[in-house]
Amino acid sequence: MCHDHDSRPPAPPTVGPVAERGTLTLTAADGTRFSAAYAAPATAPRAGVVLLPDIRGLHPYYVALAERFAEAGLAAVAVDYFGRTAGIAENGTREEDFDWGTHIPQTTAAGVDADTTAGIEYLRSRTHPSLPVVTVGFCFGGSHAWRQSAGDLDLAGSAGFYGRPSLVGEAADGAQKPVVMIIAGADSATPVAEQRELAARMRAAGADVDEVVYEGAPHSFFDRSFDEWAEACQDAWRHVLALTDRVSGS
Repeated sequence: MCHDHDSRPPAPPTVGPVAERGTLTLTAADGTRFSAAYAAPATAPRAGVVLLPDIRGLHPYYVALAERFAEAGLAAVAVDYFGRTAGIAENGTREEDFDWGTHIPQTTAAGVDADTTAGIEYLRSRTHPSLPVVTVGFCFGGSHAWRQSAGDLDLAGSAGFYGRPSLVGEAADGAQKPVVMIIAGADSATPVAEQRELAARMRAAGADVDEVVYEGAPHSFFDRSFDEWAEACQDAWRHVLALTDRVSGS
């Protein structure tokens, strides 16, 4: 299963002050209005992050995760996929009983990319026009983050947690941008071998792939309530933050 309504992300290795946090509404180039959450650090961010949630869309885990990235010195915006089919989320986030099963089949790669682009533009409008931006996705969103390595979005790289190679598809053979693959060793949703095969395909296409497997870790292990995976969570943070440091020249 993906992160549930009560899940919360672990803290990054180094925590700094957050200057701004909150939910808002963004508009994609096709005119779709959708819910989002934004957080910014107290100091000038070195890079930006567009968060691509799991199948449940913008629920509290991702609002909190945007704040966690701000604590790590990055500006972050988490997007909701379902503006085209379900409208703007009430109170800014999807409720626990949201019928995501009806809306995920209607969610397209083009729609995800349009919402990602709106997120990139928002981050740069609030920080700096040349801010380097990466996507960080989880499960469904992780798959799309990996896929975006091959696209023409104005991204510096992408990181995905426990994605599905089947959703990446032929895009793997066109991957060019740096990619981080966080792989749960005991993922019941996608075999590790399939994810490692995807990493090899992306590497062969020319992408720099940082692939890390956490042996025994379950799908959605990146959760502060999983004490036994606290060390893995901190290591996963380090891999993702290394990507943002790289693209920002830090």
